[in-house]
Amino acid sequence: MVTRVEIDHRLNRPRHPEKQARPDQKVLRKPDWIRVRAPNSPVYFETRALMRAHDLATVCEEAACPNIGECWSQRHATMMILGDICTRACAFCNVATGLPAAVDASEPARLADAVARLALRHVVITSVDRDDLADGGAHHFARVIAAVRAATPDTTIEVLTPDFLRKPGAAETLADAAPDVFNHNLETVPRLYPTIRPGARYYQSLRLLDRVKTLNPALFTKSGLMVGLGETRAELTQVMDDLRVAGVDFLTVGQYLQPTPKHAAVARFLPPEEFADIAAQARAKGFLLVAASPLTRSSYHADQDFLALREARRAATPATQAALAPVSA
Repeated sequence: MVTRVEIDHRLNRPRHPEKQARPDQKVLRKPDWIRVRAPNSPVYFETRALMRAHDLATVCEEAACPNIGECWSQRHATMMILGDICTRACAFCNVATGLPAAVDASEPARLADAVARLALRHVVITSVDRDDLADGGAHHFARVIAAVRAATPDTTIEVLTPDFLRKPGAAETLADAAPDVFNHNLETVPRLYPTIRPGARYYQSLRLLDRVKTLNPALFTKSGLMVGLGETRAELTQVMDDLRVAGVDFLTVGQYLQPTPKHAAVARFLPPEEFADIAAQARAKGFLLVAASPLTRSSYHADQDFLALREARRAATPATQAALAPVSA
């Protein structure tokens, strides 16, 4: 299920060269509530074959997602564009780090064809960080969105983007492309950014979410957090408040899982009842939708969640809608 964890065999080099000199971190034994079965569904292998045939990367594989067996068995794959080599070196992430290849102009068409063949009602499209590109890959995102819309007009589109740090105009490009859901994950609390997400800036991520929502209030905005990295509950509460100020509609919260001994260690595994308490707190703060569980990931059950998100907006009273609007709008 987990591929190319320590060595990227295609490149014959360490998958995470920047982490090789780090001391190993103890890998804690996972509790029973986090264990998942290895994938064995015929549909899983059909989905994998389709990704290979279209030469598409998926975050499901590159980030070693624990839900890949379940999702691919339902033909739900999260597409990863702009290659599979990231310019960042986040301490939590299993995506390979290095110098990316040139942007592939044929990728939008190939991805759109895969979406059509999978008959997806809802597709999630993410990418590696591309700090090497002048726009961070924003225009490529827009081209992919346009290609999917042309191929399968009824498919709703969710993008999970990088932070576009120091990439002026990127937020405007994505807002103009008008995906149905704009997702950018804060990942963790501000105090942990220097060690967990050193190439990112917490307030840049918040500004991106706020800016896209302000430019296009009709789209849904979404963000996700990992827990179990040493954050406090008070810090989580502050992040929730920051996201609400930015008008974010949907919050996901999941347990951080350590990919290899070279990655950041798990401080603790939160039990399911604690996730339920976090979800209740977040709902009380006014998010339209909250998904919080040990195995929750940004795109886990994204198709079902989108329907629930749309229905929650329809059901909201005018007063509630006003309360949910971003403060800067």
